[in-house]
Amino acid sequence: MKSSLVILYHREPYDEVIENGKVHYRPKKSPNGILPTLKSFFASVNQGTWIAWKQVTAKQRSNFETLVTVEGEGNYNVCRIPLSADQVKHFYHITSKEAFWPILHSFPYHFTYESSDWENFHTINRLFAEAACEQAADDALIWIHDYNLWMAPHYIRQLKPNAKIAFFHHTPFPSVDVFNILPWREEIVDSLLCCDIVGFHIPRYSENFVNVARSLRPVEIVEQGPIPEHITPVGTALAEPNMTTYLRYKGQLVNIDAFPVGTNPKHILSTLSQPTAQKRLAEIKADLGDRKLIIAAGRVDYVKGNREKLQAFGRLLERRPDLHGKINFVMTCVTPATGMRVYKKAQSEIEQQVGKINGRFAQLGWTPILLYTQPLSLEELLSYYRVADICWTTPLRDGLNLVAKEYIIAKDKQPGVLILSEFVGAAVELPEAILTNPYSIDRMDESIDKALAMSEEESQAAMTKMFETVTKYDVDYWANHLLQKFKAIQSAPSNQASVS
Repeated sequence: MKSSLVILYHREPYDEVIENGKVHYRPKKSPNGILPTLKSFFASVNQGTWIAWKQVTAKQRSNFETLVTVEGEGNYNVCRIPLSADQVKHFYHITSKEAFWPILHSFPYHFTYESSDWENFHTINRLFAEAACEQAADDALIWIHDYNLWMAPHYIRQLKPNAKIAFFHHTPFPSVDVFNILPWREEIVDSLLCCDIVGFHIPRYSENFVNVARSLRPVEIVEQGPIPEHITPVGTALAEPNMTTYLRYKGQLVNIDAFPVGTNPKHILSTLSQPTAQKRLAEIKADLGDRKLIIAAGRVDYVKGNREKLQAFGRLLERRPDLHGKINFVMTCVTPATGMRVYKKAQSEIEQQVGKINGRFAQLGWTPILLYTQPLSLEELLSYYRVADICWTTPLRDGLNLVAKEYIIAKDKQPGVLILSEFVGAAVELPEAILTNPYSIDRMDESIDKALAMSEEESQAAMTKMFETVTKYDVDYWANHLLQKFKAIQSAPSNQASVS
């Protein structure tokens, strides 16, 4: 049976478990992030397909099972594309992370060209496109996710000219002068202009894409309109007062959409209500005593601003001896996967900075910074969020940042302070946070001082307002918005001639 919805995403949507020599494919134990959201779209279809890559050896390839079903989730299959270790290395670890990632996050001095394998990138995108077209019904929606699959729309349109294609960017999209550093810019833009929908988190990113397209191709702006009601239109770094909603190029009408992904409040609050979570909350509170707790959650990556946060915390302890023994900074900074050579230096710097600060300021019974380099369980992380007085979320650049939203939900309208970088997508949704510029020493110092000085009444009022925003514009709201878009393009004629 062909699928009416085909989702292309590089991650597999299951845990692979071996029991008694048999492989089982089961729902992920920690279903946070975007995966459960994307899987929820299959609930509205009779049959769907999720397409992902799977690294295999030559021996495994000989009897590789392409289609598998996740236990208990029977209305969709997972179509796996077998890739060798070398293909994965050049596709994901090098071309995606060393060429595309720094450009997308506006760090062009990290960009590498010589080691990038554009031909291999094309090959893997073509494999994804071929799998999608093989699985898709004639009237299916093919939904592609993120920059790893930039060229998939091009191949899908060649193989299935009447396909309905949607693409969503989970990263930032940079300005014209930065994006156009990519030597393959024309091919990427041509591929994205094959889509019926191209989606981004916020209007700034969608407008950047429109400007890139206009710089490279004679696109026609068909329609412009106001930004979504809950997005800040002016006054912060990523604000945008209006946005383009439709482009036309070579007869293809492209809906440009900007809508931030939401989090899952019900799941977060349900997790925190479990007896094991309640027990962990009590343990953390007992360990802390009267000390204040700052939490920062993320991974090793030069775009995440870990070095800047640690330097700011060191300066805080330097100028505020009254805080010694009275404050803890919990930092989760997950070690990158094997093969991610671009992050080795960043990881070493983080560990050295933590050691330097702890070595300088630690006292008997008090270590200022607790660093986690392995992933915490969702229950553990949410427990820290609930207890934390301050969530310090200041990446140098981030597409959206769900950590900020998860912290707000976990606090459940209790007093707490969110320090948020102006350069994350969520900043234009959450003006009640303490917005800061992580590139500025003075702004970082001012923001942590303000957070520590904020009254309980003021912090509770801000958290309550942000809680209302995040619970209203949650992941279900995002999903319903996209479902309406999908229905519109599925009912529209091929290569839509006008705005419907």
